[in-house]
Amino acid sequence: MSDVEEAITRVHRAEWARVVAALTRRFGDLDVAEEAAAEAFATAVERWPADGVPPNPGAWLTTTAQRKAIDRIRRENKRDDKHKEAQMVQDDAPPEPLGAIDDDRLRLIFTCCHPALAMETRMALTLRMVGGLTMPEIARAFLVAEPTMGQRITRAKAKIKAARIPYRVPAAEDLPARVSGVLAVLFLVFNEGYLATGPDTDPVRHDLTAEAIRLARLIRALLPADGEVAGLLALMLLTEARRPARVSASGELVALAEQDRGAWDAVLIAEGHGLVRERLAAAAAGVAPGRYQILAAINAVHTSARDMRDTDWSQVLALYDRLVRLDPSPIVALNRAIAVAELDGPEVALAAVDRLADELAGYHAYHVTRADLLRRLGRGGPAREAYDRAIGLAGNTAETAYLTRRRDQLG
Repeated sequence: MSDVEEAITRVHRAEWARVVAALTRRFGDLDVAEEAAAEAFATAVERWPADGVPPNPGAWLTTTAQRKAIDRIRRENKRDDKHKEAQMVQDDAPPEPLGAIDDDRLRLIFTCCHPALAMETRMALTLRMVGGLTMPEIARAFLVAEPTMGQRITRAKAKIKAARIPYRVPAAEDLPARVSGVLAVLFLVFNEGYLATGPDTDPVRHDLTAEAIRLARLIRALLPADGEVAGLLALMLLTEARRPARVSASGELVALAEQDRGAWDAVLIAEGHGLVRERLAAAAAGVAPGRYQILAAINAVHTSARDMRDTDWSQVLALYDRLVRLDPSPIVALNRAIAVAELDGPEVALAAVDRLADELAGYHAYHVTRADLLRRLGRGGPAREAYDRAIGLAGNTAETAYLTRRRDQLG
């Protein structure tokens, strides 16, 4: 890949949401915004190798995308509604009230996460419009076929347009009812950044994790007393703190047990621990913690240990037991089994994992967990088969390299 191509890739990741959000604010149509943004990036691919990367790539892309959108509107309105066309092109109408925080991308998330849409559709639409993920990446995140995901997103955009769902942060009294869907989407955006699912991208996408954290901070400013907002922010900070040790110099994923804990970001850990302590105090006062608060507490245990041997696994398992009561999903059960392996041994954990086979057969982390447990039990043949399944499903190049080495070490 040339230097210019790499620059375009970096700009795409950094600017996609900004460009789409700015166009949505101006034109009020997600289809127009997405297509114009895509055309602007395609133009950059054609022109920047010859002309060079402009001094302000984001502004160049936004201006180009606006021109593309105006051209499309002119074509579509050529035979009718000249007055509307003139208003759209001139953009001189007074803006409508925008809510408590004036942030284009936050408004875009609340638009995509409107309760008129099904929860999975909200998540998928936001990953596309805000995260800039490709359709294959989103389909992998939801374990569905790519055409199915494409149809969901297309229907969601059509519903937003038909129902005239407003592009704004809700009023303060409406925020609590809307925030759970937004938090779920931000968590997915963050997870895609922390371990990207696509083979043709960086294994860790700091642009996505940083944007998810930025937006979580904005939502916390809107809802400072909301425990789950604080919990999600703490979870993100404690996870992001480990990013510098996440990938080796050779481009291989580094497991938690093998990470250089001295490379972890102490400032992020301190902030995350502070939020966890705040929520523990609330729990002591009788406020039951939610899912994100428990996950943050689990991560606080991990980031408090000087090395893997110092981890308080009994505390981790107790927290997972609480989480299972709130979220009895197979993925939570899979993660709980990892703690069981540390306390009760890999054989007990493997029995728990094998009970999840029907639900998680297409989930690569299921096979990763099985492979590790089988390896620890000395069952080399089945472990190799599990590694092969995990490698076939992983997608992420850094994780594939790690799993391949672990498989080959079996001999």
